[in-house]
Amino acid sequence: PLFRSLTGIEAHKSHILAAKAVANTLKTSLGPNGLDKILVSPDGEVTVTNDGATILDRMDVDHQIAKLMVELSKSQDDEIGDGTTGVVVLAGALLEEAEELLDRGLHPIRIADGYEYAARIAIEKLDQIADNYPIDLNNLEPLIETAMTTLGSKVVNKCQRQLAKIAVDAVMCVADFERKDVDFELIKVEGKVGGKMEDTMLVKGVVIDKNFSHPQMPKEVRDARMAILTCPFEPPKPKTKHKLDIRSTADYEKLFEYEQKKFLEMIEDIKKAGANLAICQWGFDDEANHLLLQNELPAIRWVGGPEMELIAIATGGRIVPRFTELKEEKLGKAGVVREISFGTTKDRMTVIEECHNSRAVTIFIRGGNKMIIDEAKRSIHDALCVVRNLVKDSRVVYGGGSAEIACGLAVREQADKISTLEQYAMRAFADALDSVPVALAENSGLRPIETLSYVKARQLKEKNSFLGVDCLQKGTNDMKEQQVIEPLISKKQQLSLATQLVKMILKIDDIRTQEGGGMQ
Repeated sequence: PLFRSLTGIEAHKSHILAAKAVANTLKTSLGPNGLDKILVSPDGEVTVTNDGATILDRMDVDHQIAKLMVELSKSQDDEIGDGTTGVVVLAGALLEEAEELLDRGLHPIRIADGYEYAARIAIEKLDQIADNYPIDLNNLEPLIETAMTTLGSKVVNKCQRQLAKIAVDAVMCVADFERKDVDFELIKVEGKVGGKMEDTMLVKGVVIDKNFSHPQMPKEVRDARMAILTCPFEPPKPKTKHKLDIRSTADYEKLFEYEQKKFLEMIEDIKKAGANLAICQWGFDDEANHLLLQNELPAIRWVGGPEMELIAIATGGRIVPRFTELKEEKLGKAGVVREISFGTTKDRMTVIEECHNSRAVTIFIRGGNKMIIDEAKRSIHDALCVVRNLVKDSRVVYGGGSAEIACGLAVREQADKISTLEQYAMRAFADALDSVPVALAENSGLRPIETLSYVKARQLKEKNSFLGVDCLQKGTNDMKEQQVIEPLISKKQQLSLATQLVKMILKIDDIRTQEGGGMQ
């Protein structure tokens, strides 16, 4: 097989070019005026999104280094949930600066060391300028404002306030303040096409995309006591391969009677336990459906596994695998179970509300088309993550590039005190930090360089590290006044993840690609 190899400076150049290409794709979707991307999958499915992790995830990337950038935004998404675009833009800028230093003949390892030292200083600076927003259940305003910041750059920003409030309320319902933890399993995000986005609501309970099994069953059950069943609603069949010979009509009637008797026994079991609603994971045939209706026992069938678990958690019930095990204490309790219908369509969904345990909530999103709903789901996910981060660590920094500018100034100041070669790498790091405010200004239609130097000069003069780029043209550069807030751990994670990735890329100096089969 033939080897193609790139070594030394060429290898570095090739890496940096690939990473820059990825970062430049994302640069335009940063910030409140960031633009969206349309991604069309091979089978023609269209995604419209502004979420960095989603864009990179759906982009078909071949280059090895570009794949690393994709993983970088994915790890930011898994760990923090927000800031996925910024972290890639930062890494791209760091590599771009490194390219210039390599041209001047600086050794890659020295650059990497300088970056590492600079990142340490920047993270210390973030700790200094952070504000603490302790969580007070009576005053959720700071949380809502932080969630609004993350929703500002998304398609859904016209109902920014409402969605932010929904996200905060949802997290507050399920948060465990002693452990400082939020279990996302308890927050289900459901979407249904149709209606306006303003109709999005938070249901303190569970929404399932199913309806009652028989059209004549009541559409609403109050004081529901639910039997949550995972056993099929049909007469027992032998599990082996079997052949049943029926020789006379008497035999056939006997079998029919036996089936009838079994069905009645099942329904008796449910009634005896005191249930007035059956939720079944499997289906049941018309015979059972008819008997359920006769015995005035509403039922919902074909409910999926995850929903069953969520219903059990919400209603404080137990999932019952056999009819013989049904007891009163295993029933789930809810104040009201009702069916809601949408517009003129035949679509119906069931809402279980006023649950015994109010810690399971559902965010129910409405929107004009499927793409909007998918994007709203991603945006809500980001907002939920931000609120969760504040529950974990209530310190915040201000957005609009103010934190990056402040860190850049701190790093530059430190670089002047060092006599070794790393000072060049540190200055480069400070320049790279500026790429975030520059991109913000560019996307907002301001003059990037002019805006950056104006804000920087003011930060130095007034010693106020809350000054950033005025993206929304509100007439003030003070991000504290504009209420552009980001969790501190998100920013810290961005800096350290980007620096780690860049260090790793700078240490690679040789690419071997084997052509004609074998390793790629």
